[in-house]
Amino acid sequence: MKIKSEKDFWSGLMFIAVGVGFAWGALNYSFGTSARPGPAYFPFGLGVLQAVLGAFLVFKALTFEVEGGDPIGPWPVKKAAIILGAVVIFGLALPRLGMAISLPLLIGIGSLASGEFRWKEVLANSIILTVGSWAIFIKGLGLTLPLWPVFLG
Repeated sequence: MKIKSEKDFWSGLMFIAVGVGFAWGALNYSFGTSARPGPAYFPFGLGVLQAVLGAFLVFKALTFEVEGGDPIGPWPVKKAAIILGAVVIFGLALPRLGMAISLPLLIGIGSLASGEFRWKEVLANSIILTVGSWAIFIKGLGLTLPLWPVFLG
């Protein structure tokens, strides 16, 4: 069988692998019931859904002809390293610097991976996402995430 779209084929395989991984990992937790879902309920369902969507992508890549074969092209290693570095910095900074500093730091560093970096957009995204994250995670869900740096009390 010939691969007719490389992008769809490899992204579909990636979706299947990640989805199966999440669903398999969720099997170690309690499912609960539909009325009272346990910790495995949501990740298992999303994992299965992601694997099914990946299977559709692989099917599409093997059956529908795409002009030029839709090649993958070079891997953006530098951009991936910038984004991975931003996430690592966020994880290390959050307990010490709080959400008000570490989330804009994540957004700013991650934005450097784009060829369309604009300070106004980064600032607007940082404000909107920080306020939204505060409203959802700290106020709405009551999580004990630090909002401000430790040295500010």
